[in-house]
Amino acid sequence: MKLLITFAILVSFGARSAVDHWETVVYESDTWRYLVPTSAVTSTWNTLAFNDASWSTGPGGFGYGDGDDATTFGVSASCYQRIIFSITDLSAIDKAIFNIDYDDAFVAYLNGVEITRDNITSVGQPPFSQFSDGLHEAVMYTGGYPNQYTLDAAFLSANLNLGNNVLCIQTHNESTVSSDMSSRAFLSLGINNTSNDYGPTPAWFVPPFDFSSSNLPIVVIDTYLSMTIPDDPKIDATMGIIYNGEGVINNMTDPFNEYNGDIGIERRGSSSGGFAKKQWGLETRDPAGNSANVSIFNMAYDNDWVLYAPYSDKSLLRNVLSYKMGWDTDRYAPRTKLCEVVLNGEYQGVYVFTEKIKRKDGKVGNNDLEPWDVSGNEVTGDYILKVDKTTAGNSTIWTSSYPPYTGAPGLINIQAHDPELDSLVPAQMTYIENVFTAFEAALDGPNFADPVLGYAPFVDMGSYIDFMLVNEFGKNVDGYRISTYFHKKRFSDGGELVAGPLWDFNLAWGNANYCDGGNTAGWEIDFYTICGGGGLQNPFWFEKMVQDPTFAHDMNCRWQEMRMGAWHTDTLSAYVDSMAAYLEEAQTRNFQKWSVLGTYLWPNNYVGATYAEEIAYLKTWITDRAAWMDANMFGTCDDLAVDENAYSRLRVFPNPSDGVVNIEFPTEVSNAQVMLYDATGRVLVTQHLSNTYATKLDVSTLPAGMYTYKVIEDTNHTTTGKLSVN
Repeated sequence: MKLLITFAILVSFGARSAVDHWETVVYESDTWRYLVPTSAVTSTWNTLAFNDASWSTGPGGFGYGDGDDATTFGVSASCYQRIIFSITDLSAIDKAIFNIDYDDAFVAYLNGVEITRDNITSVGQPPFSQFSDGLHEAVMYTGGYPNQYTLDAAFLSANLNLGNNVLCIQTHNESTVSSDMSSRAFLSLGINNTSNDYGPTPAWFVPPFDFSSSNLPIVVIDTYLSMTIPDDPKIDATMGIIYNGEGVINNMTDPFNEYNGDIGIERRGSSSGGFAKKQWGLETRDPAGNSANVSIFNMAYDNDWVLYAPYSDKSLLRNVLSYKMGWDTDRYAPRTKLCEVVLNGEYQGVYVFTEKIKRKDGKVGNNDLEPWDVSGNEVTGDYILKVDKTTAGNSTIWTSSYPPYTGAPGLINIQAHDPELDSLVPAQMTYIENVFTAFEAALDGPNFADPVLGYAPFVDMGSYIDFMLVNEFGKNVDGYRISTYFHKKRFSDGGELVAGPLWDFNLAWGNANYCDGGNTAGWEIDFYTICGGGGLQNPFWFEKMVQDPTFAHDMNCRWQEMRMGAWHTDTLSAYVDSMAAYLEEAQTRNFQKWSVLGTYLWPNNYVGATYAEEIAYLKTWITDRAAWMDANMFGTCDDLAVDENAYSRLRVFPNPSDGVVNIEFPTEVSNAQVMLYDATGRVLVTQHLSNTYATKLDVSTLPAGMYTYKVIEDTNHTTTGKLSVN
């Protein structure tokens, strides 16, 4: 499936003035000089003085294989193209936008100076025979809006000429057996007067806009302007975050008050890496360039962060919702903060500032695993493992000797996450493989359901139930087989294998049109039956566990318990509504930047014409999915133990809340204590009550997120629960 990938460069030139209109000075369909090289090309090929008389001529785009190129040629490692254009009045140009739809990599130059590049790594000009860093599809014909990148005003001032200029592009293929290659380029100018010296912009062109304020935090990143963010390694940058608190407007002119310092930044994502809206991995650093642990948005202290870019998920909320549901189960999930991002002066849209899964206090595990921890209690944990693609590099510790579930082909690779593979020593790799293999052997054995002889002693069964319920509720087509994490505790902390944390639900909640992902009926553990034998398959663990009567019973009871509270249809619907209202202004800007509403983006199951339609679809899908799971849940549970205080005596409302929360008792309590905790376990509020029927908690000043309340009554009965603050 092909997606529109159009790359844009936004350049401020000279003193800032209002753009009156936009014109295009270079079109893809113009006649270009081009060369399909078979030997090295002189380094001066991208300068205005270079004599290109021996090169071929033809209209763009250039390439082969997809039917979207006006000039085609045979399979090649690269193609070079040049076009001379004329500028009549430098003072009339306020901005410039360069667009390119490409397959698989490119470097662009203006008058011999590199503008930007993507998907190809080199020092200076890549040699003609170099291949791209990976696949990148050129897919302009599917619609969409280009991403944009801002350069310093001095760049255009120093490099754009009155009169003739040359725009040059070298496009590189992924391999010489690649089925396609393409380069389609445009250059448009923001004109600050009423002159008309060039041509009209293409029909798909949407001009940029000024971004000045938001009710969301604003994340401002500067990569020193001339740098393209690669997928590896991280490059130097700075980051400032403007966050004046919930309910307070954040202005671009405000000081950086949540974070202001150095970072490293790299592009991230596998299938999402081809989207026009990029996501990034960040490392917070000290002035000397060393990683530095900080707390941002009251998240756990760390130096690794993710700026996730919802793009095909047009609700902008699927990951946020999923991780919130992880917290609903009283288990760790990555904390999130919706924000708007500005990169090198150019607005990038709505992002989700997210914790990265790591062994950290307040995250996963309590114990570091050092290279010298090779025996005794120390070698037993903590390990974070995963089942995932290997597109980000092979981190496989071992390949399971147990195939995927019934009838499915293929093998399951168990990968290291934290510590990473190169940090593990042989004794540690042997230990964790042996433990996991013993778990698989017990689960695959004839006595798998025996509480002593089976798999149960190896695992935290409740974590597997909660992990499955969230993945099944979301009908996550990537669930179990991709971005699936597991944690092995140290023996002194119990030693169990724990499922989770949750990660990557952008294709869940009805957002996938393949492998039955949009159907609210059916189980995701039946992936092979639904989708067949292609691609990565689910491990057999989940399908086998639900065959255990005890597991199925407990899963059914847990489902009923969650449906009575945090996962009640009305509660989830209210949460989605509240988050959509929170995003009302920001989503408008996001979809001005990325004009994808009403446009199919892989792998959308539904395409809404408006944001409201996308939210309505999400809510309807959740409602229908919940109803199907209510009627078809594994096992039976006729003995659900409902805490009378939790569900009838004590009332905590409204929940979610953005103001005052009421706590009411059915009878007067002579002595009680109310406490509110944040996600790290820090006590935020403590109230001592006497001779009262009710109290109130003011949560209006708290950041949006999930909190835990605890109420200890004079009967010494303790009630705990989750409180969602909008």
